[in-house]
Amino acid sequence: MQRLAQRWQSSRVEVGFVPTMGYLHAGHMSLVESARRRVGSRGKVVVSIYVNPTQFGPTEDLSRYPRDLKRDTQLCRRAGVDVVFAPSDQEMYPNGRGDAFTTYVTEEVLSRGMEGASRPTHFRGVTTVVAKLFNMVQPSVAVFGAKDYQQAAVVKRMVRDLNFPVEIVVAPTHRESDGLAMSSRNKYLIGSVRAQAVVLWQSIRKVQAATRHAAKPLPAARLKAELKRFIEQHPAARLDYAEFFDPETLVPVTKVSRGAHMALAVFMGKTRLIDNARL
Repeated sequence: MQRLAQRWQSSRVEVGFVPTMGYLHAGHMSLVESARRRVGSRGKVVVSIYVNPTQFGPTEDLSRYPRDLKRDTQLCRRAGVDVVFAPSDQEMYPNGRGDAFTTYVTEEVLSRGMEGASRPTHFRGVTTVVAKLFNMVQPSVAVFGAKDYQQAAVVKRMVRDLNFPVEIVVAPTHRESDGLAMSSRNKYLIGSVRAQAVVLWQSIRKVQAATRHAAKPLPAARLKAELKRFIEQHPAARLDYAEFFDPETLVPVTKVSRGAHMALAVFMGKTRLIDNARL
């Protein structure tokens, strides 16, 4: 992959990159389309498919995360992807994990709250694997989805701070017809749990309406309490966190008004879903 990328660079070929963990859906394909628009017909689009073990906690779903490389490759071929890069664990972490692999990339401010608080080792794994993929694919532009808002912010900060020569594009969240954000983990949702999962989007719309019609900023603590009651009236749902924050700095706000950003993490049964939106 690296040798191929270097050949493209020597020929001044633009490279658009979409890093994924596979089990692709229409949301991923929209990222591919965005990458293609950025690099044009002469450029190359690379999709990586790699379920990165270092971003999963010890009790999370690494072993059962959905995988279907044959299907993913077919989707990429139909979408006009030039290269699917699907490395093995041994290729990505040739000396293994634990004491044998000791170099990590960490971002220490934007990664603290929300996902960083709920999943303490998650972002270290994300930034490390993205840095490694950037070194392998050497893209001129990389496209991430807005559903993982905090992740995109952390990656943008890493790119800025470490001078990676890559432009980061954050593409809009793709949703199902009922508003549920598209996610590979939606595969886990069955029956009534899938029907109840729309509560994340309903919660966002509820707060958007409240801030739109409020004469003055609303207390964040009150909104969080109301959201917890609203979400957990659904039998399968349990709120992990609801947060309101500045969209640039990710610093939490105590008073919520239009222009702030909100993010949610909700367990639907055993499946943890996230979503976010600008208010």
